[in-house]
Amino acid sequence: MVDAGSTGSRIHVYRFHQCSDHEPVTLEDEELFAQTIPGLSAYPDHPEKAAESLDVLLNDAVKVVPEHLQRKTPIAVKATAGLRLLGQEKSENILKAVRHRLETKYPFPIVGGEDGVAIMDGRDEGVFAWITVNFLLGHFDRSDTHTAAILDLGGGSTQIVFEPDRLPDGRLPELPDNDFKYVLKHEGREYVLYQHSYLGYGLMEARKRMHQQILSHLPEDVSQEERDEIFHACLPQGLTWKYSKLAEPIHFKGLGAYDDCLGIADLILNKEKECELAPCSFNGIYQPRFGESFTQGPIYVFSYFYDRTQPLGLPASFRLPELAALTESICNGEFLENVTDIALRDEILDRPEWCLDLSFIYRLLSFGYEIPHTREITVAKKINGVETGWCLGAAIAILGDNSLKEEAH
Repeated sequence: MVDAGSTGSRIHVYRFHQCSDHEPVTLEDEELFAQTIPGLSAYPDHPEKAAESLDVLLNDAVKVVPEHLQRKTPIAVKATAGLRLLGQEKSENILKAVRHRLETKYPFPIVGGEDGVAIMDGRDEGVFAWITVNFLLGHFDRSDTHTAAILDLGGGSTQIVFEPDRLPDGRLPELPDNDFKYVLKHEGREYVLYQHSYLGYGLMEARKRMHQQILSHLPEDVSQEERDEIFHACLPQGLTWKYSKLAEPIHFKGLGAYDDCLGIADLILNKEKECELAPCSFNGIYQPRFGESFTQGPIYVFSYFYDRTQPLGLPASFRLPELAALTESICNGEFLENVTDIALRDEILDRPEWCLDLSFIYRLLSFGYEIPHTREITVAKKINGVETGWCLGAAIAILGDNSLKEEAH
């Protein structure tokens, strides 16, 4: 399974055990996990180069999968938000080049027809991640535990998926019959899930939005001298930082102002947008109230939620006030003053957007999704040694593909 993400591409090679259709799938091992930077979307006008960027991963897979099984080992390439944001023509050219390279250079059969090398629907991305986490936690094997909610934060988008609590009489909750409702049939059971993928609210896109929010308050006739010193609440106090993602580069001057930075994050979450189908989370999107509709199961977050909190020592299980305190200490500089680890100190100094990233993450969870401050949140890169994210769930879904079984015999 190749995860063609917005900031890089990753490959997972899994070994499963299933002797018959009636037997539950068990995961024997994750034989390979490897990644490469940048992602396919870094080559918008060079589709062949995009396809070639996957060679380093596919060559590793050829070494790992026994030669006599290679033509029976299916492959799928699923692109996510980064490629979606390129537009249809450029993304299709890249996907065609990837498919051609797979078919002509590698032994693995592409599974799923046209969907075998494709941009993944945001609905599936979240639900596959939900399957991954609950599969690894063993929740599909037991009926006496509530499934976990999952929140994923990529570069281009963020996803939330959860199974709302059953009603007091044991009935499934009523969800509107629209894109937010996902009825999943898995190993003989039916799950009614709420899901949504917020395109444009991944961490890299959120950074752009927050910088743009600062710039949107500048007068049109701003002088060059003023462009060289634009105050930014979310950058470290006293730092002058060149922002070059504009036609004319500008310089931000950091203020390290925690409360003001949270305010900028709140603005981009767009809570004021009209909510056509209530209740809404943010940006006018329908979502059952999290604190009322999901009271039983655990909450798991991963991807950039992990990457931005764990190097700073946030516990693997935390509550939102702990994240708020960490964010404030990063923004006002106190955290850096007490860092003795030289590598961590260099990492913080080298990445001026730590305060911005953490402020967005904290407000996404607390203000956007409205997770209660009393709830425990678990951040996990791996569960039982296996990577979280959507890849394992997508692979498990492929195992239910009957056409694949016919090919494999």
